[in-house]
Amino acid sequence: MSSSASHPQATASHDDPDSDSDLDIDLQELDPITASESTGGSRLRQTHQSREERRAEQQRSGRIALRNLRMGGLRVPGKRHRVYGDLGRNRQGEGDDSEGLLDDDGAGEGARSSAGSAEDDAPLLSGVRQSQSSLDTFDKVAGLGSRLRLPSFLSSGSNTQAEAEEQVSYNEDHDPSSSRTVSIGIQQTSSFPPNAVSNAKYTPWSFLPVTLYNEFSFFFNMYFLLVALSQAIPALRIGYLSTYIVPLAFVLSITLGKEAFDDIERRRRDTEANSEGYSVLQFDTHETANGARFTPRRKSKSLANKKTKKGGKRVASDPLYDIQEEEENIDGHGLAVARPSSTVYEIVKRSRDLKVGDVLKLGKDQRVPADVIILRSYSNEVLPTHDITPTDEMSPRIKSALVDPVSDPPFERTSATEAGSFGSISGDGTTPSADAGGVGETFIRTDQLDGETDWKLRLGSPLTQSLDPTEFVRLRVIAGKPDRKVNEFIGTIELHPSERTVYDRTSVPSSPQDVRADTESKTAPLTIDNTAWANTVLASNATTYAVVVYTGIQTRSAMSTSASRSKTGLLEYEINSLTKILCALTLSLSIVLVALEGFGSTGESIWYVKIMRFLVLFSTIVPISLRVNLDMGKSVYSWFIQRDPDIKGAVVRTSTIPEELGRIEYLLSDKTGTLTQNEMEMKKIHVGTVSYANEAMDEVTAYVKQGFSLPASLESDDSSLITPSSTYIASAMISATRTRREIGFRVRDVVLALAICHNVTPTREEENGQTVTSYQASSPDEIAIVQWTEAVGLRLLHRDRKGMVLESVDTGRPVVRVRILEVFPFTSEGKRMGIIVQFVASSEGDQSEDGEIWFYQKGADTVMTSIVAANDWLDEETANMAREGLRTLVVGRKKLSIQQYQEFSVKYKEASVAIHGRDDGISRVVSHYLEKDLELLGVTGVEDKLQKDVKPSLELLRNAGIKIWMLTGDKVETARCVAVSAKLVARGQYVHTIAKLKRKDNAQDLLDFLRSKPDACLLIDGESLALLLKYFREDFISLAVRLPAVVACRCSPTQKADIAKLIREYTKKRICCIGDGGNDVSMIQAADVGVGIVGKEGRQASLAADFSIEQFCHLTKLLVWHGRNSYKRSAKLAQFVIHRGLIISVCQTMYSIAIKFEPEGLYKDWLLVGYATVYTMAPVFSLVLDKDVDEELANLYPELYKELTSGSSLSYRTFFVWVFVSIYQGGMIQGLSQILTEVDGPKMVAVSFTVLVINELCMVAFEITTWHPVMIFSLLGTLLVYIASIPFLGGYFDLAFILSWAFVWRIAAISAVSLIPPYAAKLIRRKVRPPSYRKVQGL
Repeated sequence: MSSSASHPQATASHDDPDSDSDLDIDLQELDPITASESTGGSRLRQTHQSREERRAEQQRSGRIALRNLRMGGLRVPGKRHRVYGDLGRNRQGEGDDSEGLLDDDGAGEGARSSAGSAEDDAPLLSGVRQSQSSLDTFDKVAGLGSRLRLPSFLSSGSNTQAEAEEQVSYNEDHDPSSSRTVSIGIQQTSSFPPNAVSNAKYTPWSFLPVTLYNEFSFFFNMYFLLVALSQAIPALRIGYLSTYIVPLAFVLSITLGKEAFDDIERRRRDTEANSEGYSVLQFDTHETANGARFTPRRKSKSLANKKTKKGGKRVASDPLYDIQEEEENIDGHGLAVARPSSTVYEIVKRSRDLKVGDVLKLGKDQRVPADVIILRSYSNEVLPTHDITPTDEMSPRIKSALVDPVSDPPFERTSATEAGSFGSISGDGTTPSADAGGVGETFIRTDQLDGETDWKLRLGSPLTQSLDPTEFVRLRVIAGKPDRKVNEFIGTIELHPSERTVYDRTSVPSSPQDVRADTESKTAPLTIDNTAWANTVLASNATTYAVVVYTGIQTRSAMSTSASRSKTGLLEYEINSLTKILCALTLSLSIVLVALEGFGSTGESIWYVKIMRFLVLFSTIVPISLRVNLDMGKSVYSWFIQRDPDIKGAVVRTSTIPEELGRIEYLLSDKTGTLTQNEMEMKKIHVGTVSYANEAMDEVTAYVKQGFSLPASLESDDSSLITPSSTYIASAMISATRTRREIGFRVRDVVLALAICHNVTPTREEENGQTVTSYQASSPDEIAIVQWTEAVGLRLLHRDRKGMVLESVDTGRPVVRVRILEVFPFTSEGKRMGIIVQFVASSEGDQSEDGEIWFYQKGADTVMTSIVAANDWLDEETANMAREGLRTLVVGRKKLSIQQYQEFSVKYKEASVAIHGRDDGISRVVSHYLEKDLELLGVTGVEDKLQKDVKPSLELLRNAGIKIWMLTGDKVETARCVAVSAKLVARGQYVHTIAKLKRKDNAQDLLDFLRSKPDACLLIDGESLALLLKYFREDFISLAVRLPAVVACRCSPTQKADIAKLIREYTKKRICCIGDGGNDVSMIQAADVGVGIVGKEGRQASLAADFSIEQFCHLTKLLVWHGRNSYKRSAKLAQFVIHRGLIISVCQTMYSIAIKFEPEGLYKDWLLVGYATVYTMAPVFSLVLDKDVDEELANLYPELYKELTSGSSLSYRTFFVWVFVSIYQGGMIQGLSQILTEVDGPKMVAVSFTVLVINELCMVAFEITTWHPVMIFSLLGTLLVYIASIPFLGGYFDLAFILSWAFVWRIAAISAVSLIPPYAAKLIRRKVRPPSYRKVQGL
């Protein structure tokens, strides 16, 4: 029967004036075949049936899928633009269309339908056809307007309350601050932050206010601003206004320009990171493709709005547009046409353009740009399911799966589910198990997020793993609010009914469950195993589809990162303090001079005006050029760092704090990628009587070659395989001694154990036309061991969840084949992993059950010592390897009879299904049946490769007086091994471990014990650290900062930053943090100096750091050489600039006293400006090229760095020494000039100013330790410039007097008196108490 048969029926219903053409739907109109069969082929009785008759009729009829009734779900206000995939959403507590459709009785049933999920297989049309409907029932329908809600005419409850509840539920679902609902393929109902990385400190609007505030928060900038503003008052004006305004404007321009340049560079680097391209799936529904995606809904709405004519009659409407359309799509055989829900095509989006709801297509070694939920993953070695075409040879089960990949409920564990083609399902049926053959699995590297070296296994939800990408538009993800916890996630994913799936018209559903499977929304839980957070990297050779759920500042990594802050060096604060002293000196001097005059007032000025004028005159004591010189010096230091050939790739991102590199006392370092390369290498193996390492591994290779070779009689038999009990003796071993043969068998057994006992899966991919085999596993240790077994001759050829095959590298033929019976994965609590395998003696008998069964186990020596059989060498050998910094694993095995295994299997399964105490029960069974008296095979030592020159670098930094802390997110054992191998812990040094601390009383005891071990290294985990910081904050930090080394493991990014802040606040010392991953950004930004290493997987740390380098060993030169030079040069430069300002102020004081305390300027206008710029600036600034020792000596004697931490180069002592020198020289210059010439006049000014310039040039020459050509040029050039400018200074000097010998001898005499005593004092002090650099130079 065609669909047109339903039209007369619909027309008949329209003849009834009380009939509702939109709602009175005959069952036969929807499914004629089912209705006909259920009524014996006759048409359904039409109008005026009693409710009981209708109910009985419907119970006999076929049930219609809810998704075939596409009516009011999209007409709810606020949902008009939702696609069909949204129908049925928000069922919690809503009076949705399903409530009316599922209503079996009349009033009240709709509201009583399940709040959890609507039952689509409930009787659909009961109570709908009531030809004699009452008037007020009709009024209820008409009153609803355009919102065509079926429950409204069935329910007598209040609609207002239901609508209010629905609106509240809707708002809660879409509140971005709480949980969020992410729909795929359509625009989100809420706005979310953009997915942009930003390390910028300023915005275009905040730049000027923030930078100006920072500048004027320094006292001397504010002082000069007030001095400059005072020149707007005529009574206070001295000389040109520009003399005071221009220097201040120049200083601010230089500083703001540097800040702007640095921030623009940060933005440029952020733009590079944000412009990285990603493949994104674009969904196009068929309605959208035709330009009318929402047309059917709008048509239905318009029809609903025109329910009545004049007189209240109903208007006839077209009966159910969508049902008609689906009926037309059914072919002649009655099969559903598998029409996809959408069309998918790939586009490339930049990282910053990614939005919540985008589906990414990610590949191997690709960085995840945002927090995502994994939908589907398949190995690139296998074809994805949706690309497989069903063939006649396939089983009907697989064919049906290809046609409708989600026909089986993912939450029901059945034999069909287990045998399906989409991987195994875990015990609770919610997630694929780890042995699913790689289907739905992918590994990710999280070392950039949490610092852990182990790869993490991630799984696609079973609800989505088998789903074709064209059906992703039917998905909706419900996730919690943004959170910084990287190891926790709870959410759900929903799959809504297919819009295009229709039933076979020739068959009737055999059970309600068959209907429910295709018509219900399906829900599956989401856990941390289904996620991949931003800045993790896909490690598997697989293609992964993932939907973005959190972007930008709401990602886990961003929320664990503190905001960028403007950093100010300690030198700046020290100079600020000195400036306050100078200002107090200026004020005191001004008051003293006015007081000496008796606070008298002349006709034009009163005493307080004189004080203000003196303050302006003495403003040179606080030299504004100090900031200019220091800022320009910082730029020079940055230039030196970036162009140093020994630290290529170094970048200075914050050019305002290079001097801080010379003041570091605490170094906080990440481990993974910073101290280590995160590459494991098998270094040593001990088999009980002999140890193999380095070149001796060749002997192991020979033993393996002999142990896995078959005798000549069996070489032609390709089916023969090796088992542990095989006693074949290779021809080369026949003549060997008995001891050598025994060692050969032991080596064979331990290599075989290592090749079997792991969770490694080999993958193959094409590279340059060649097949390359790589390995993937959760731990790089295991990969290192499997790579080693391949290197010595036994390769892992194949592994799946049922078994594995090993081949001989020498012969290229499979030599070992095992069936995997049970796997006991590694846990941080158990510290061991085991596997039960059954060996196959012949490849033709792989299904036999009489093969040897062996239990293999490997683990940490701390737990394996009590499991293996008694021996006399294990403890000693593991201790030896631990001292070398190797990660030790003890390997053992045990043979099981079939009876033993069956007995174990029964008990193990019983324990596995226990409701209470399951884990403890499983542990008891394994311990009782397996973990007893294992045969000890050997011990392996794996090294985590260190970065280049890490050991000498750490030793040099320690000798430089820097206390080193290692902060890592990795395991305790791993952190200990790296600390030992990197020589962070000295040989024989006691390591005090605090782990899993949960009680306060225990904490106090541990602290008391540690207090008695001041030379110990502290090893503490994140949990214990959190407890100590919470209850014993002061005690712990006061104790920890005195220890020579601290290792903190299992630290979150936030904990790392908190430790950095705590040390900084408690000690008031300078700390440096270095890291390479996104998990280190918070720590780097919290430090006084942040150093980022350009990592393999990302540049987050490098971009956020103040200094970026490429290797850890570059840090030593950055600190010990560049940092030391920067600080010493800036200290000397600051003192000279202060000296230069003080000496001219002393001259001014002497002059004011001589002219009876009048506030008149000695040097005015150009002389004042020229002295601070043209005549002295270049020689003084050339001090930035000075160095007291060469680089070789600085590295040879790192103790030279240690003395800088006390700040002795620029202290109150050195400051007052320079103040006294300035007072002496200024007094001599001005006093003698006035005595030898005149008190006031151009002759005195000429002599005084000339001696002043010569004095400054000579003082610079006296302070230079290592001459540089630029220094010589600047000194001689400045002197020549001054001499050349004298003829143009006739307005200030007596030029005739300058040409006389009287001028020359006066200059010589005054200069000698001014310079010789300070220089002589310097020589005497150097002889009596030579500085450290003079000591090492004299050796």
